[in-house]
Amino acid sequence: MASLLSNTIPHFSPKPIKDSPKLNKPFSFQIKPIFFKPSKLNLFKIRADVGFESKTAKTVPGNSEVTGTSSTSSDDKIREILRNRDYNVKFGFNMDIDSFTIPKGLSKETIRLISSLKEEPDWMLDFRLNAFERFLKMKEPKWSDNEHPTIDFQDICYYSAPKKKPTVNSLEEADPELIKYFDRLGIPLTERNRLANVAVDAVLDSVSIATTHRKTLEKAGVIFCSISEAIKEYPDLVRKYLGRVVPSEDNYYSALNSAVFSDGSFCYIPKDTKCPMQISTYFRINAMETGQFERTLIVADDRSFVEYLEGCTAPSYDKNQLHAAVVELYCAEGAEIKYSTVQNWYAGDEQGKGGIYNFVTKRGLCAGDRSKISWTQVETGSAITWKYPSVVLEGDDTVGEFYSVALTNNYQQADTGTKMIHKGKNTRSRIISKGISVGHSRNCYRGLVQVQSKADNARNSSQCDSMLIGDTAAANTYPYIQMLTWRRLLLADDVKYSANNNLISFSGSSYPTTKVKNPTARVEHEASTSKIGEDQLFYFQQRGIDYEKAMAAMISGFCRDVFNELPDEFGSEVNQLMSLKLEGSVG
Repeated sequence: MASLLSNTIPHFSPKPIKDSPKLNKPFSFQIKPIFFKPSKLNLFKIRADVGFESKTAKTVPGNSEVTGTSSTSSDDKIREILRNRDYNVKFGFNMDIDSFTIPKGLSKETIRLISSLKEEPDWMLDFRLNAFERFLKMKEPKWSDNEHPTIDFQDICYYSAPKKKPTVNSLEEADPELIKYFDRLGIPLTERNRLANVAVDAVLDSVSIATTHRKTLEKAGVIFCSISEAIKEYPDLVRKYLGRVVPSEDNYYSALNSAVFSDGSFCYIPKDTKCPMQISTYFRINAMETGQFERTLIVADDRSFVEYLEGCTAPSYDKNQLHAAVVELYCAEGAEIKYSTVQNWYAGDEQGKGGIYNFVTKRGLCAGDRSKISWTQVETGSAITWKYPSVVLEGDDTVGEFYSVALTNNYQQADTGTKMIHKGKNTRSRIISKGISVGHSRNCYRGLVQVQSKADNARNSSQCDSMLIGDTAAANTYPYIQMLTWRRLLLADDVKYSANNNLISFSGSSYPTTKVKNPTARVEHEASTSKIGEDQLFYFQQRGIDYEKAMAAMISGFCRDVFNELPDEFGSEVNQLMSLKLEGSVG
């Protein structure tokens, strides 16, 4: 869960103040213009909801219902096509690895034990204990649309590691089963088989197993290793930047992570350096009833560039597991970081049993002028996703981008989105979010664009689109645009309105809350909700295109803007995931 209280930002509120009107047409929302007099206008929040029935979440009274022409048999056919047929075979397995696992429970003794096992310096132990003190004073937030049983933090194991793992410079001492394990996952680690143009840090449960191409990167001055190794080998660098972008007191789960984080990746790109290859981390959970709490820290110094790829999977266990990570990106003057994620944690079975709770804080800081951070993510896994990759545009002429596709199926829940905080002059941000809801799932986009008083000539463009497949899925959108004073508000499809000479365009089915702090800013927001129905599929079939290829074509077109931002290395994986495990090709 990303921070909602830092940077003087009020927390998101999931509760509606005004219900959406009932809809009679299945494919679009029609909104009548609404005018307010300035003297009577109060700040308000409205949500656009779609009613649904789920055994894991209650239906919100007053939500709008979307009813289409699809028959029950048609919906069943669609769900069968979209069913994740191959996850258990390709990723859902587990292996019997000889591991050392500490007892369950969370206390100061647990934290001291983790720090001792990792042979950390005293300053790192102090960092952990201070975070734990803050965690104990916090309460778990309840404002999200996600609903789940209360997490028992005393019933989680916080550290599990193979007894026989490779050394920093050699894989020869590793358990051969570990190497075979990652080979089976499609992540070759040996010198002969490893990827030629991508450096990979493989993390299993609580430890990094291996980092490839370290010597090649070192020749270019690039540091890429596990964060555990970085704490020992580059303590000054880690101490300077750890917690600088996401402090431990930022939110409930960042405090927990800061106290118990086990491993993750560290990357430092020196000045005037373009990283000679892409870097990547692959996170894998294997042990049952063990949480994973990785920490990733990427620092791009002046005028440097790096592209980072992230992937993850977990076995198909019947019991939920917690994944609570923190990712910090720091960009100095003229630097750029491109961060891409394909999130494929186990999502639970078709009845909603099992799966990963994916509660993550991701944030980037464009600290230097003319720096840029881009987040691109494809979210298809985890039983519950709760994350908001964000960018703080602190320097002048900085750029933040967020491209996202979030797919929920069966009883999955996702409350995800982004925050763009404009602080510097001439800052730019772009948001493109695509949500696809299938079965009984709930998919929520929650985004914040804040333009602060000194952010002269700030520009933002946001596009949030939702697609519903079937009659029981839900898609909610909560866009927040923070500025100051009002003159006039108009809500209508494809209509522009101005507030203190701020040009804001809005279309579709979501309702922005807007408050203007700088009269030179320009913010644009567009949103839409659509539904795949029987008539659309019938159109394809009349032209000799079967259900699977028709679904693939519509979804591929719907997500094209985001797919175009993904690196080529993710191409085959994304095609597999976002064709929704179709038996046919994605065209």
